[in-house]
Amino acid sequence: MTTGGEVAIVAIVFGTVSSMVYPLVRAWARRLESHGAAALPLRPIEDRLDRIERAVESIALEVERVSEGQRFVTKLLAEKSPSALPPSHP
Repeated sequence: MTTGGEVAIVAIVFGTVSSMVYPLVRAWARRLESHGAAALPLRPIEDRLDRIERAVESIALEVERVSEGQRFVTKLLAEKSPSALPPSHP
């Protein structure tokens, strides 16, 4: 059975280790980025990002179109009298 003291010790050890490891990993990642940055061809990446951006924009337009249709149907249903609606089933 664990006690509150054991949990606190584990939290302190984990926090200490992670605070020492994070700067080292970050420095290592920066070093890798600086060495590999010149080797990456930027044009294909820019083209791909452009295609992704266009796809996201078209998806956003379709979502807006569907939501407008949903608002229209909801408005029509709200305007109908309760007797004209089909019975609800529990």
